[in-house]
Amino acid sequence: MERKLPIGIQDFVSIRQEGYVYVDKTAGIHKLITGSGKVFFLSRPRRFGKSLLCSTLRALFEERRELFRAIAGQPALAIDGLDWEWKKYPVIHLDLNPVNYTEGVNTLKTALRNILFNSAANTGLALRGELLPNQLDNLIQDMCRVFGQKTVVIIDEYDKPLLTTIDRPDVHREIKEELKAFYGVLKSSDAYLQLVFLTGITKFSQVSMFSDLNNIVDISMNPRFSDLCGITQEELERDFADEIALVCEEKGMNRQSYLAEVKRFYNGYRFSEKPETVYNPFGLLNHFNEQGKFNVYWFATGTPTFLITLIEKQKIDILKLEQKTIAFLSFQKFTADTLDALAVLYQSGYLTIVDYDDEFGIYTLDYPNEEVRVSFAEALLEHYVQVSAMDINALAVSLPVSCAKGDIERVMQSLKSFFASIPYDIQLKDEKYYQTMVHLIFRMLGLRCRSEVRIAAGRIDTLVETKGYVYCFEFKLSGTAEDALEQIDRKEYLLPWQGSGKRLVKVGVSFDHEKRIISSWKAVMV
Repeated sequence: MERKLPIGIQDFVSIRQEGYVYVDKTAGIHKLITGSGKVFFLSRPRRFGKSLLCSTLRALFEERRELFRAIAGQPALAIDGLDWEWKKYPVIHLDLNPVNYTEGVNTLKTALRNILFNSAANTGLALRGELLPNQLDNLIQDMCRVFGQKTVVIIDEYDKPLLTTIDRPDVHREIKEELKAFYGVLKSSDAYLQLVFLTGITKFSQVSMFSDLNNIVDISMNPRFSDLCGITQEELERDFADEIALVCEEKGMNRQSYLAEVKRFYNGYRFSEKPETVYNPFGLLNHFNEQGKFNVYWFATGTPTFLITLIEKQKIDILKLEQKTIAFLSFQKFTADTLDALAVLYQSGYLTIVDYDDEFGIYTLDYPNEEVRVSFAEALLEHYVQVSAMDINALAVSLPVSCAKGDIERVMQSLKSFFASIPYDIQLKDEKYYQTMVHLIFRMLGLRCRSEVRIAAGRIDTLVETKGYVYCFEFKLSGTAEDALEQIDRKEYLLPWQGSGKRLVKVGVSFDHEKRIISSWKAVMV
């Protein structure tokens, strides 16, 4: 019998009571709440389990112990057997994710007031005060007085109002000021607070909890909590053994080969210098729900328009997004005007840590997995060329097969047709533009593509590898296809791949400066 997978379900109570699969994170939670500190912040990408973590914390502090014991056919959770004094605390749970804040600051005020009103009503209290900061302050103290225990405050997606309005400066400024006063209460109410736990994506310094609170502990890159969200390899093989076995049986796949493919497609997220990586829960659950179909589930839930705009604004070279180095300070608090595109790409889940230099505190970033690599290339391509889905689909049908078969004639015909479909006013009279578009096309189609590849003799424009072929592309905007081929030969670009057992293909491509199309090309197969 197929088990119930909690796709899109972020409520811990529902998951436990209704028998959904739950990956036990309570040992890590126990480590957090019994250690040093009282105010914590955790940054993770969207749909990475932050909301479920908040919901679990709420149930824990509300003393819903029955949920942590064996229930609905599910085993007891780790914290049930650990040293933890079960007490019932008053909890204020602010979930800022569901609301659209682009309409203005009044939307934020209404959302916050409704949450506070419901929190008060659930404990038999009246909401006192007129201004939101006063209402929060009074509620924290009133709950503490009525319960005889300090209050727990959980804020999920604290930065959602800021991120969704960052391209609307006036609205963003108003919301920032409102949140600054509201979150500032957490400092003045410290004596009445048992725990404050906040989640988000980005760390804004102008919000008072980061600029004023000197006791906040940012656990986002702490190795002790690197797997607090996400699914580890051990958890995958332990908690999803039934799903793995079912997919292998239905597809007739070897278990080891299948797990390697799952890892390549959905794993790779690393959040500290600790080398352990985790899976994206949303993509993994959907993969199992679709009987092992490899698709871009996580990426499809949100287009990174803001990030693409930020990449353009900061003139980030798309061809050099891989293996980027960044210092620790770049991950720290910043304002709407000083966002570091690389840091935000990391915090949003489009790049991840792949290496760490302990001596200098330098992190190397790259795409976490195939899902992100392929789908981000598609999003960038759609943004830059603005062609129809039909044209992109035509590429997806013809190009990978042609590359795999060594049919360079069809490869180039497909590329020529695609460039011819790009609106005239979109294209730039720049060789780098065409190189970038070719790079994104191959990346989008899941082909192994690298651009500006450095070798001893020079730098290759674009290199594409398949199981049987290596394609070396050289592009010329002011030159001929023959000139491009001559450069490949003169600088011996393909020398490192001789003896690889693959067929080597030299491809010279010339672009028409005026018509902005591929005017000619020439290929030689070695």
